[in-house]
Parts: sequence; C-alpha cells; structure tokens
Amino acid sequence: MIRFVVIGHRAHTTADFKLDDIAGGAGRLDVLVRCVNSAFFLSHDIRKDAEIHLVLTGGEDAPKTVRFSGREVRYLNPDERSTASLIRNALLKKVGDTEIRASPGVYVSRTSFADLMKELSETSNFVYLREDGGDVRGFEFPENPCFILGDDRDLTEEEEEIMSSYDYDLIKLGPLSLHADHCMIVVLNEMDRRT
Repeated sequence: MIRFVVIGHRAHTTADFKLDDIAGGAGRLDVLVRCVNSAFFLSHDIRKDAEIHLVLTGGEDAPKTVRFSGREVRYLNPDERSTASLIRNALLKKVGDTEIRASPGVYVSRTSFADLMKELSETSNFVYLREDGGDVRGFEFPENPCFILGDDRDLTEEEEEIMSSYDYDLIKLGPLSLHADHCMIVVLNEMDRRT
C-alpha cells in the first residue's frame, strides 16, 4: 500500500464553500484536490494500491481528516470540481469519535495529524518530502511507504515536532521546488520505474 498524508493548513473543515471558489473560499482546497487526483489517476485506470489522507486544519471545526481509498473509491473523476464535491459531501457528515464512510472509498473523521501519525506508524514507513532531503534517485523505497507533505506551505514547527517522534526518511525530488501534487506524481513515477 502506498499512502500519502497532505496537510491542508487553511483547508476548511466545514462544507460552507462554493465549488466555484475552492482556491479562495475553501482555504486552498484546490491544492488538496489536485493531490487526490495525482494519487490515483492513470491514463485509463485508478491506482488501487494508493490511499491519501487529507488533514484539514482550517476553520472552527478543525481538525478533520478525509481519507480516499483507491481500492474502494467510486465517482472520482479527473476534474477538480467533482473531487471537491466528494470532499464537501464528506464534510457535511456528522462526525463523532470514529471514522465514517461518506461515499464509496471516501471517509471522514476528527483525526488530527498527531493521531493520524500514531495510527499509521503501526503499518507504514514514513518518508518526508522536503527540499533539504537526500536525492530520490539514490533512495531505496521502503515497503508500505507513507509520504508526508504540506499543501502550498511547509509543515509548521508543531507538525515538525510531531514528525520527530517517529523514524522517517527525508528525501527531495530534484533541484527545484515543486507543487505538492507534482511531487506525488514524481514519487509514483520513481516507484513505478523500480517495480
């Protein structure tokens, strides 16, 4: 299983945004939507071995985590609006103490970044994507990798502190800074080439 954790630092945790304004009114949800699409879409297929966790930390109802599972997801289309609609529909659900299914392959919970890291540490090997890491070209990918990255902002000091509680590999994807969704495509391409 290939997992991604993307922290949406301003992404709304309530469904009070318009699908025509996901870049502004939804707290840069557009970045997370592109990450979802990058995690799953191939030319004529969906990656079944991928999963993405969107940790939403913006707004008064934070935090919430929206999880997409490639094995189960339905109604996922390559356009940003329909992916944003799946996220908004998940945020409409009344969330209690446990993760709930919003639609096939889309789940929502009140899980924080700290709680998610603790949960994933039992089944995944963390790989932190940051510009000062070792080059991906010489990196040996672990089994069950979980790639951690920020949205259009770096992880905060508090998030870095949470990361420091776990063993992780630190890698960069090249000499230039890339968008989060592009980072995911590069990582997946590197993994595809080595199988």
